[in-house]
Amino acid sequence: MEDERSFSDICGGRLALQRRYYSPSCREFCLSCPRLSLRSLTAVTCTVWLAAYGLFSLCENSMILSAAIFITLVGLLGYLHFVKIDQETLLIIDSLGIQMTSSYASGKESTTFIEMGKVKDIVINEAIYMQKVIYYLCILLKDPVEPHGISQVVPVFQSAKPRLDCLIEVYRSCQEILAQQKATSTNP
Repeated sequence: MEDERSFSDICGGRLALQRRYYSPSCREFCLSCPRLSLRSLTAVTCTVWLAAYGLFSLCENSMILSAAIFITLVGLLGYLHFVKIDQETLLIIDSLGIQMTSSYASGKESTTFIEMGKVKDIVINEAIYMQKVIYYLCILLKDPVEPHGISQVVPVFQSAKPRLDCLIEVYRSCQEILAQQKATSTNP
């Protein structure tokens, strides 16, 4: 079963949450951000090139125009390959673990897998960000030395920064799977 709903990020931008239910013990959540707008790309490019043309007219050195074009192209490629994330995915399977995938605008993907035996819990945490209180979903990892301790906090959906209503939907679904996993591990 698959469905899609629209939500907002902390700045008011649109996000799309796709929920895929493969089985009662396997669910996937894909949070898609808006694509890079042609208008903003054109505005930045024109600003850089107009500034370069202004400098060129003052000092009449053609290297300034060439450098502006080169810097704009390298900057755009760097932004698309290392910064702009189009989609973040959380796949949770109760017997295996949790996989988080970030898909960049250039097509590059970054994947992290956490074994279910290392997961203590999934919680919604709050933080202060730019004079606002924001909420974020995070995975608490068990401390191998101290059984009741937490060794690490792994945030989920770092780039999209969805609002609380979106996080609650993902949280409830993840808690259902964690509850099933805990019930099956205590009752063999």
